[in-house]
Amino acid sequence: MQTPRLLLAAAAWLPIATAACSKPAEPPPPTEPAQPEAPAEPGVAAEPEKPARHPALGAFQPLPEEMGSPDNPVTPEKITLGRMLYFDARLSKNHDVSCNSCHGLDTYGVDSKPTSSGHKGQLGGRNAPTVYNAGGHLSQFWDGRAKDLEEQAKGPPLNPIEMAMADAAAVEKVLTSIPGYEPLFKAAFPGEEKPITFDNMAKAIGAFERKLLTPSKWDDYLKGNDDALNDAEKAGFAAFIDAGCQACHSGPYVGGGLYQKLGLIKPWPNQKDQGRFDVTKNEGEKMMFKVSSLRNIEKTAPYFHDGSEASLDNAIKMMASHQSGKELDAAAIASIKTFLATLTGPLPEDYIKQPALPESGPDTPKPDPS
Repeated sequence: MQTPRLLLAAAAWLPIATAACSKPAEPPPPTEPAQPEAPAEPGVAAEPEKPARHPALGAFQPLPEEMGSPDNPVTPEKITLGRMLYFDARLSKNHDVSCNSCHGLDTYGVDSKPTSSGHKGQLGGRNAPTVYNAGGHLSQFWDGRAKDLEEQAKGPPLNPIEMAMADAAAVEKVLTSIPGYEPLFKAAFPGEEKPITFDNMAKAIGAFERKLLTPSKWDDYLKGNDDALNDAEKAGFAAFIDAGCQACHSGPYVGGGLYQKLGLIKPWPNQKDQGRFDVTKNEGEKMMFKVSSLRNIEKTAPYFHDGSEASLDNAIKMMASHQSGKELDAAAIASIKTFLATLTGPLPEDYIKQPALPESGPDTPKPDPS
């Protein structure tokens, strides 16, 4: 907000004395009559002043055009390869689970289940978070155990509950056995003696995911278009701020930028999963989880790390109570929910279209349900 400038003006009349006594004082010049103001142009109304914007808007920024990484520059060749690998279920032991199985790109990056099913129908222990807009977060996974998308992409293939591959060498064997992947890896990683590697698989998937962005009307509003949100949506933002939500949910991703204790003010009902503590063994990080991004939140139920809440209304109520110590009434919850809907952006339909995958070769391992 710009600080108003005050303009101070002062004028002083200086009396003029006449030393000559032989002449009478000259009369002052006649005063010209004031000119009337020009009438307003017929049919043109004066432009109303725009209402002041909420002072808390400074804590938020529009989405970037790309969630880049200095360690893994995004190129068209990596994107092409990464898109295929994202949809390829042959990276799982039984050829029945892909990245898209748990993070459906046509369903806002989730599978809408409390926890996802993997190899042999086994259920994971945590809710699958959306991959949309995730590349800008401070880390990946609920407990932050992966520093970025590329490191995260290495986890599911080797997880015995998810894709159940034996090790990185087993994944590389599958990729090498599919003839169509060799030229794609060479194009994505030019000059490398052995381009088909487990690390490069992860880099290609990460590059593809770094452009999974869903800008919305909220971004238009942040860029200065006051008409992008209606009065009810602006009031919902004010209610969001009044409830203290912005303490954790701010920045371009409206979250995703820090870890916070779940049950900060009131103990959280489910204490079985201790979050960051399970990774760091630091007593001070018990019940600490990465703060969720609220982008597309109305499309990504169920909520929380355990997928225990299907209702967005209840999720809002619980977070206000346990994190801010505020008991919201139905009107406040509905208002906040109206604002949250402005964070839903359209899916990039062309970008996420499922590609044709290269055919298996004679040496490609067969599906293994064991």
